[in-house]
Amino acid sequence: MAIGKTFGVVMGLATLVATGAMAQEQSTNRVAAKTDWSVFVEDNPTECWSVSTPKETVNSRDGRVVAVNRGQTLLMVFYRPSAGAKGQVAFTGGYPFASGSTVTMNISGNSFELFTEGEWAWPATVEDDAKIITAMKRGADAVVSGRSGRGTSTKDTFSLLGFTAAVEDAAKRCGS
Repeated sequence: MAIGKTFGVVMGLATLVATGAMAQEQSTNRVAAKTDWSVFVEDNPTECWSVSTPKETVNSRDGRVVAVNRGQTLLMVFYRPSAGAKGQVAFTGGYPFASGSTVTMNISGNSFELFTEGEWAWPATVEDDAKIITAMKRGADAVVSGRSGRGTSTKDTFSLLGFTAAVEDAAKRCGS
């Protein structure tokens, strides 16, 4: 795929992620709770997503644990049939990531790289999304590590209890 086309696809996905996140922050339409994961559905356009917050967060700078103010931290998988989004993995760390940095997601010893834009990170391809979702269905937790524009390293641990049920519920509700 050409660089320009890749950038266009990535920016399109970033728009979908940002729109889904705004819906998450504004939505009161939680339709299911599956242990540590929730399922939301919105109409016009139809969007469905499974989402969780971290069970543990560690922020550090220069090897020392520090207290920092972060916005909402979420790991989500969303579906928007009208845009062809079927199982898009996204993470928001609640802060702007360092320019040009990547985020690492570790699931049961399997490591995945997510690309960043502003406060969001996501896999490079739909094939990577599928691999991550498969690993999440098999794993116990997902550890997501990133670096802020201010140099703070973050490590967020998400429980995967209920993930399979939540992601399958979201997919079904959006016709995937």
